[in-house]
Amino acid sequence: MYTRRDMSALIMEEKSSWSKGELQYYHNALSQIAPYLNEEGTTILREINKEIIERGGIH
Repeated sequence: MYTRRDMSALIMEEKSSWSKGELQYYHNALSQIAPYLNEEGTTILREINKEIIERGGIH
């Protein structure tokens, strides 16, 4: 179960300051509901994907 910061706390911070666990959790959660996301949601998912790639992926 996820016990770290919630999205309302994270949204105000740069993705570069998110932990790997936070990136992985929200990537998974948003990817599952991607067809239902609005423009802002898809932008957040795209930014998360970019940060994961810049960090070398999730292993």
